[in-house]
Amino acid sequence: MFFSCIFIIIGFFMLIKGADFLVQGASDVAKKFHVSELLIGLTIVAIGTSLPEFFISLTSAVNGYSELTLGNVIGSNICNLLLILGVSAIITPIDMNIKSTENYITFSLLSTVLVLAFGNLNHVLTRTYGAFLLLLFLAYLLYTILESLRENKEKNISDSIALQSNKNISILSCIVKIIIGILLLKFGGDFVVDNAVSLSNFFGISESIVGLSIVAIGTSLPELATCIISGIKRNSDIAVGNIIGSNILNLLLVLGSSCLIHPITYDISFNNELILLIVSTLIFWVYKDIGQKNTVTRLKGLTLLGVYLINTLLLFS
Repeated sequence: MFFSCIFIIIGFFMLIKGADFLVQGASDVAKKFHVSELLIGLTIVAIGTSLPEFFISLTSAVNGYSELTLGNVIGSNICNLLLILGVSAIITPIDMNIKSTENYITFSLLSTVLVLAFGNLNHVLTRTYGAFLLLLFLAYLLYTILESLRENKEKNISDSIALQSNKNISILSCIVKIIIGILLLKFGGDFVVDNAVSLSNFFGISESIVGLSIVAIGTSLPELATCIISGIKRNSDIAVGNIIGSNILNLLLVLGSSCLIHPITYDISFNNELILLIVSTLIFWVYKDIGQKNTVTRLKGLTLLGVYLINTLLLFS
């Protein structure tokens, strides 16, 4: 048991560092080939914080751990909305750019409803469903890019989409970073999944609970770090965008890819957590009109954190 815990911690560290290497390498490639920083932020950085969930879920799917795969995705999203947003708001109140976020919150909500509906309809998330989720992800990605370009055109902020060259960036260095990142993510995912399953067997806890709690918190560490730093630097848009974007990516890209690799058996025990995720998304949506408008205050953050702690206690009760 002791060694399983140690290996899980090592695995989480490898996942975080792997995501760092991969994002840095990909960002350098983008700069080298004159891709705007705006698009780098919307694509590479957003995907980068979801890479731990991606590799954990794919590793679980390959090994046939359906409950761990689905538990990780749902648990990470709940963690993002309640724990991470709550802690970030307690440290520094978060202002919300409502005009820019409403459509994305709606997209996240609909994606969650789709998972709940399809799961209860067939009790198996098939490869066809996985392909459908991936198509939705591509549509989301296209919409995000077009929307960001439209907004910047309207504001005439040429420097936000200006192409920057950097002749000092080495392609070889970029490739090495990307390869190291992928290897760390791969082996880190193996460490976490294998030892999380061992831990669940030792304590007689179901894989779904381990996925919804321990693994979910671990794979959400990149989002937590990003949101806290963004809050401290008063860059609330990054914090809110990271949470919403990560939730959409987890439901569409991560779960879609996992289903495509191996159909995932849907246990009705996930209904409660998906309903909580839907309610949490709705709470996040209406918070803009409660108390101090368009701001997630410290009190609201405490409320979100409280709901998360209560739900976690209920999981293990």
